[in-house]
Amino acid sequence: MNALTLIKTILVISRYNHALPKEIIMLINKRDVQQVANAMMNMLHEEEIEIVNDFHDAVLAKDMEKIDELFKVLIYDVEDHFSTEEDMMEESQFYAAQIHKAEHDTMRKKIKALHENWGKNKDPEEVQTFLEGEFKNWLVLHVARWDSETAMHLGDSM
Repeated sequence: MNALTLIKTILVISRYNHALPKEIIMLINKRDVQQVANAMMNMLHEEEIEIVNDFHDAVLAKDMEKIDELFKVLIYDVEDHFSTEEDMMEESQFYAAQIHKAEHDTMRKKIKALHENWGKNKDPEEVQTFLEGEFKNWLVLHVARWDSETAMHLGDSM
């Protein structure tokens, strides 16, 4: 079992050990994010949406321990997602790989800064604002613009 599978298994198990309020709704519906022409990229997006939604639920519930735990899962998943796409772009010599990667790098920096602020301030509202505004909008637009174009270049490699 690799590290990502282990983390996801722990996440699923722990989800059932911490009841969250029923009124909490999904931040990102899978239908909000466009499907692209590559199965691997679609799988990465679906996994990330699930993790972001779990993280958002913990933020809304102000479950500080769960936020700490899921922040690490989110950071790991985002890096796995971005680096997988970047490897695929490099292998296929995608013409706009550097521009696409620059978008990833910008979001990496924003998530890192948010995590650093979380470590200092433990402010769930700051995290909520980022997730509901900037991150959600960025993800939907990034997939529609860069990932869809990258996927067309890659084809369905799975």
